[in-house]
Amino acid sequence: MKEKKWLIKNAATEDTLESVSKISEELGINAIIANLLYCRGYRDVASAKKFLYMESEILTDPYEMADMSQAVERLALAVERKEKVTVYGDYDVDGVTSVCTLYLYLRSLGLEVDYYIPNRIGEGYGVSETAISAIAESGTNLIITVDTGITADVEVAFAKSIGVDFLITDHHECRQVLPEACAVVNPHRPDCKSKFKELAGVGVVFKFLCACEERFTGKSRAESALSIVSEYADLVAIGTIADVMPIKEENRLIVSYGLKKMEKSPRLGLAALIEASSGKNEAQRFANKRKQIKISSSYIGFTLAPRINAAGRIRTAGMAVELFLTEDYEKAYRIANDLCDANRERQNEENRIIEEAYKKIEKFGYDKMPVIVLDADNWHHGVIGIVSSRITEKYSRPSILISFEGNEGDVPMPDDIGKGSGRSIKGMNLVDALCHCQDELVKFGGHELAAGLSVTRANLDAFRRKINEYAKETLSEENMIPTVEADIEISLSDVNLSLADDLRILEPYGVSNPVPSFVLKDITLTEIAPVSEGKHTRLAFTDGKNVVVGMFFSCNPDTLDIYVGDKVDVLFNLDVNEWSGRRNAQLIIRDIKQSEALRSRMNAEIQRFSEIWSGARFEQSENVIPSREDFANVYRFLVSSVRCGNEVLSVRDILYKLSGFRGSSIGYIKLLVIIKVMQELNIIGIVEVGEDVYRFSMQYRSGKAELEKSNLLRRLRTQQNN
Repeated sequence: MKEKKWLIKNAATEDTLESVSKISEELGINAIIANLLYCRGYRDVASAKKFLYMESEILTDPYEMADMSQAVERLALAVERKEKVTVYGDYDVDGVTSVCTLYLYLRSLGLEVDYYIPNRIGEGYGVSETAISAIAESGTNLIITVDTGITADVEVAFAKSIGVDFLITDHHECRQVLPEACAVVNPHRPDCKSKFKELAGVGVVFKFLCACEERFTGKSRAESALSIVSEYADLVAIGTIADVMPIKEENRLIVSYGLKKMEKSPRLGLAALIEASSGKNEAQRFANKRKQIKISSSYIGFTLAPRINAAGRIRTAGMAVELFLTEDYEKAYRIANDLCDANRERQNEENRIIEEAYKKIEKFGYDKMPVIVLDADNWHHGVIGIVSSRITEKYSRPSILISFEGNEGDVPMPDDIGKGSGRSIKGMNLVDALCHCQDELVKFGGHELAAGLSVTRANLDAFRRKINEYAKETLSEENMIPTVEADIEISLSDVNLSLADDLRILEPYGVSNPVPSFVLKDITLTEIAPVSEGKHTRLAFTDGKNVVVGMFFSCNPDTLDIYVGDKVDVLFNLDVNEWSGRRNAQLIIRDIKQSEALRSRMNAEIQRFSEIWSGARFEQSENVIPSREDFANVYRFLVSSVRCGNEVLSVRDILYKLSGFRGSSIGYIKLLVIIKVMQELNIIGIVEVGEDVYRFSMQYRSGKAELEKSNLLRRLRTQQNN
C-alpha cells in the first residue's frame, strides 16, 4: 500500500481550551465534540449552537435565481393550455430523483406528464435530437430538463425549429453561450444572484417547485417552501447525498428533513428498497413489521444510492423512476429486488474491468503520467466511472476510462466513438482540462472532480497527450501524494459507546461536514485477522488498560506491514457495532501505520546494519554474527513458506513469523546477514524485489551448507570486537 500523508486539521491547545470548554459546558455536549466543532470553525457558543440546531440555515428566495420567474410563468402557461410536458433527466441518482420529484409535482397540478431518460449505452449523456423528435411525436409541447441540458444549445435550437419549447434546470458547469431556451435555471450562471450555489440537480428542481408553489397556491414564501419540503425532502436528500454535494447551509436543512421523513414514513418504493437491501425475501415482512433502520447519509451513500444507480448503469434508469412512482407494493418490491440484482451485476463487471485496468497500468506504466487515460473495446459504459474513481484513489492522480463498446463492425475504425468517464483530484479542474482539449473531443461536460466525454478512436492519442500536457502545467507532485484527513487526536480511553452515540448530534454528514475522523497514537496492536476470506481485516488494540476493536474494510491483512505487538498509529471513524442485541464502540479504520517510536527503532536498525555492512566495528553484544542453528531455523522457515506458496516476504514479515517458529530470537541485523550469506552461497534462490522485500525459491542441494566458505562471514568476524 502507498503510504498516505496524514493531515490532522487541528487540536485543542492551551489557548483554545477555554473556548472548547465553554462550548462543552454551555451546550451540554461531550468535550471531544466541542473540540470538533471548534476545529471546524465554530469557535464560540453561538456559532456552535446555530450549527447543531440549524438555527442559521434558511431556505433562500428561489426567485434570486436567474430566469426563475420566466421558468414559473412558462409552466403556468402549460397549465393554462393543458399542454403535455415531458421531464428529461439523467440516469444517475441525482437525475432519477430529479425526474421523480418534478414528475410527481407536475402530476399534482393536473398536467399530462411523461418522462425521458436516455439509455447510457445506446445514447449516452445529455440531450439528443433523436430523443427530442420522439418526444415531439408523442404530443409534448414543453420539455423540462433536470440535472442536464446546460450544454444543449444545438439541441434546443432544433427543438425550437419543430415547435417544442425547452425549460432547462441544471447544476453543471456552464459554458460561455447558454442554450436559447424559455428559461435556464442554474446556480452556476454568471448572472445568477442566488447566494447558495452548491445545489444538486434535484436541489435546483426543489427551488423551482418552491417558486411554483408560491405562484400556484398563493401561499407565503415560507409556507410554500414548507409544503414542498414535507412532500419531497426525501427525494431531494437522496439526490443531494448521492451527487456528493456539500451538506451545509440550505442543503444541510433539506437533507436533515429528508432523513427524518425517510425514517419515520418512507414512501412506498423507498420502503421496498430498504427491505430488499436488507437481504430479506418475504415481500410483506416490511409492510407488517419492520425493524427500525437508522437512515443516515452513509446508509444512503453506500446502500441505497448504488442500487438506484445500478438501474442506469446496468439496465435502464426507468426502473428506478418506476420504483418511486408506483403505488403498488408488490411491484415496488419486485423492482427493488431487480435493482439489487443489477447492483450485484455491476459489482462483478466493476471487478472485471478494474483487474484489466490495473494490468494495463502496470504494463504500459500509465501510473507515471499525471493523468491516467485508459481505453478498451469491451468495457461497460455504466461502470467505467466507478472504476475511474478507484484508480484515482489508488494512484492519487486524475484518471479517465474510455470504452468503444457498441460501435458497429468487428474491425476498429478511426471514426469509432468512445464514451469516457473521468475523476480528478484537488488541483485540477476536470472540466477546465477538457476545455483545453476540446478540439480533440466530440463532446464533454461535468463538474470539477467528475466529468463525461466522447472521443473518436483517431483522436484518442492526441487527447491523451494534450490532457497530460495540461496536467503537467497544473498539478504539482504534492497534489499527487495520497492524503487522508483527520479532525483531532484522542486517547484510547476516550473511545467508548457514549462518544459514538453522542457524535450523531453532528449529522447529517457529507461534503463540508464529513464524518468525524480521529487519530490514536502509539497504541499496541493485539490482534490482526482476515475477514471474509481476506477481503477485510479485523484488528484489536490496547493502551495497557483499555481495549478496542476495529474493522479495516477492503483491506487484506497481508498488505499491511504491521504485526501483533507493534506500536501503531490509527486514523479512523467511530461507529457502533450492533450484534446479537449488544452494542459496542468500533473503529472504522481508514489508515494505519507504524508509530513514530517503532519507526525510529527500525530506522536505527537499518542505519546500524548499513554501518556494519560498510565496515564499522561492532560489539559481540550486538548479536550480529549468526550461529549454524540460526541459519538452520531461517532456512527451515523459508522452505516451509515457499512450499506453502508464500514466495515473497518482507524482512519484518520474516522476523514476526520467526518469533513463533522454534522460539527464534533473531533480530533485524542478524536476519539480513543470514539472507546475504544464503544469497552468496546460493543456499536458496533470493531476489530482492523491493526495499527489504525478497522473493525466495528452492534450490536443490546435496549435503550441508559449508558456511565456513562465506567471505561475508569471515569479514564480519574481523569487524567484531572480542
